[in-house]
Amino acid sequence: MDPLHRYHSILKGSRSPAYALAKSFPLSFDDSDADDDLWKLHDRSVKILGSERPEEEVREGENDLLGLKRQLMEKMINRCELCEHRCRVDRLAGKKGKCGVGEARIASMFLHHGEEAPLVPSFTVFFAGCNFQCVFCQNFDISTDPRAGREVPPESLARRIENLTDVGRAGFHVSLVREWGEKARNVNWVGGEPTPNLGYVLQVLGQCRANIPQIWNSNMYMSERCMSLLHGTVDVYLADFKYGNDECAQRLSKIPDYFPVVSRNHIQAAKHTDLIVRHLMLPGHLECCTKPILRWLAENTPNALVNVMDQYRSMHLAGDHPELRSGVKIKDHEEAIELARDLGLHLM
Repeated sequence: MDPLHRYHSILKGSRSPAYALAKSFPLSFDDSDADDDLWKLHDRSVKILGSERPEEEVREGENDLLGLKRQLMEKMINRCELCEHRCRVDRLAGKKGKCGVGEARIASMFLHHGEEAPLVPSFTVFFAGCNFQCVFCQNFDISTDPRAGREVPPESLARRIENLTDVGRAGFHVSLVREWGEKARNVNWVGGEPTPNLGYVLQVLGQCRANIPQIWNSNMYMSERCMSLLHGTVDVYLADFKYGNDECAQRLSKIPDYFPVVSRNHIQAAKHTDLIVRHLMLPGHLECCTKPILRWLAENTPNALVNVMDQYRSMHLAGDHPELRSGVKIKDHEEAIELARDLGLHLM
């Protein structure tokens, strides 16, 4: 089976993006409903939507499933538990957790041609701020500064997305369409890290009419409730798998319980939609990180596409760690690729 079957079906027009299906799924609920009741309604609805013939289920209401996700999101950031840091700060009151993110701020957005081949051109939205503190971060200028960039009204970004698709170009003179150039194949939510900004993403999608796949480009340290909100919203996870153990994650990214959390979320991602796994090899980490990750992927997410990356560069604070001062050895990358092939992984 095509590892990106959902994504390619959307591009061919034989399937709608997940968020569009959620918007077309009517529900009845209001602000006075108990949180547990709302979550039960959400989880039941997502399950129905993912079934073979959801149209056979009787539904009614003036709201929709995406609206329910937005309401649950607002309740979550009152005591933020979007990622597994579980800071439990009231972000609606202006409090900030470990990521430092308040209102979503966009550092840049553009048509990106440097992503994996099936994804380009990809309309990438780079958020400021991150819940990791990677000493080797290549986007440290925005990941370490949650105030970088600017606030963009959700409706403005929704129109920008539509203008990169046939929805926004319908009715315009063909010469103007040519001036706008090529269309985007997807919307790629990245950073920094998109997880602290999920509420903003849901607001944008609530305003958007474009028939375009949604890519969640993440370090995958989300909480289980956050993964539930993403289920039925995104079409492809472009998922980092950085470390093969907790010690390396704590030392180089200041992240506790890394492997149990990220492995759990990769399994959930593969269960619900298409998955591309990125592993950026680190110099000196072939045995402790790369090989354990590849073996785990072969056993737990065998249908995922896997990108074993060797383009590590010593940046940010990497010079403070002797093993990170050089690049990845060619022979180490070749050994990793050989192992991935022996394990039967779908390499990009």
